[in-house]
Amino acid sequence: MSARSPRLSLIAICALALAAAPAAAQSVQTNCRQAVLMDAESHAFLYERGADELASPASLAKIMTAEILFGLIKAGKVSLEDTYPISEYAWRTGGAPSRGSTMFAQLNSRVRVEDLIRGLVIMSGNDAAIALAEGIAGTEEAFGLMMTKRARELGLRSSTFTNPWGRSDPGQKVTMREMALLSDHLIKTYPDLYRYFAEKDFTWNKITQANRNPLLLSNIGADGLKTGNIDESGFAIVGSAVENNQRLIVALNGCKTASERSDDARKLLLWGFRSFEPRTIFAAGEVVGSASVYGGSRSDAPLVSEKPIKVFLPRGSGERITARIVYDGPLVPPVKQGATVARLKVMRGQTLALDAPLTAAEDIGVGSLPRRAFDASLELAGGLIRKHVFKK
Repeated sequence: MSARSPRLSLIAICALALAAAPAAAQSVQTNCRQAVLMDAESHAFLYERGADELASPASLAKIMTAEILFGLIKAGKVSLEDTYPISEYAWRTGGAPSRGSTMFAQLNSRVRVEDLIRGLVIMSGNDAAIALAEGIAGTEEAFGLMMTKRARELGLRSSTFTNPWGRSDPGQKVTMREMALLSDHLIKTYPDLYRYFAEKDFTWNKITQANRNPLLLSNIGADGLKTGNIDESGFAIVGSAVENNQRLIVALNGCKTASERSDDARKLLLWGFRSFEPRTIFAAGEVVGSASVYGGSRSDAPLVSEKPIKVFLPRGSGERITARIVYDGPLVPPVKQGATVARLKVMRGQTLALDAPLTAAEDIGVGSLPRRAFDASLELAGGLIRKHVFKK
């Protein structure tokens, strides 16, 4: 058998053959360099601009810091009542002497984890982030390795982290698509801890600071997450809001000013709530398509989604929708039922509207000797054809 190569299985989605409407839905624009708007339930992307471009996250890195901490709390390894020390490094680098965003934790004091959470997500305190990193991993460098490792575990393939608070570093880069996905994971996995992101202010060391997220004051159902700002990448925000039981997540980076960041985030959220309608194209468990199998008890594996597959279409638009099943294949048995073996990618025009995992609908074992010989001959022929075409 030749080396496996990626294959695309194209499918037509008849349910989306909609009649063209007389008027297209109103479009929206942002001047921020990177932007996404995502429906949280389906992970359908309603808007994107430079969604997969790498950029410095600034304080958006604190979302991953919170995710690691929340995971340890959920696992019972850290308690809200635990205390962590404020080292000289945390105080000098992220505290009052730094003149950056800080919770004003005192040098050599010990601060409760719950207070550090508030300092992290409400005040965007760099001292809080460093204290948490040192308390969990010993150093912020070691914590940075934990952050990237955790990103890969969550399926974030592009974003890398080196420190917990967003200090400029060429090795710390993220994409807005992955920051939206990370934020959705945090919201769904830790609802009892996510609530801290919605608190309007926090007082520490007799200093009261308002939450830095401007969306919380916008009367649009916003309940988190974080802002950021660094010279090399501009102003950034990841925000979430709920309206009529629908949650949208917006992520922007490369905005020129704080007001542009706030205005464009609010504009995108309102546009998303008002301009789209969901269409279910496959029910949960419905066969979406198939993937080829090499040497199996059957030649293809039926593919399903564990959740309903929805796309969001602009109201009053006849915009073209296309889809494809993407997998690395042919698959090699045994293939286990429920194993994720492919992805469904749905395009709305030039926008990647949906990227959903597909699982095998049934077990497929190793095929008989004649079946394996037949598949081997097909694979050999296919390899010769590819080689011939390549040489030409």
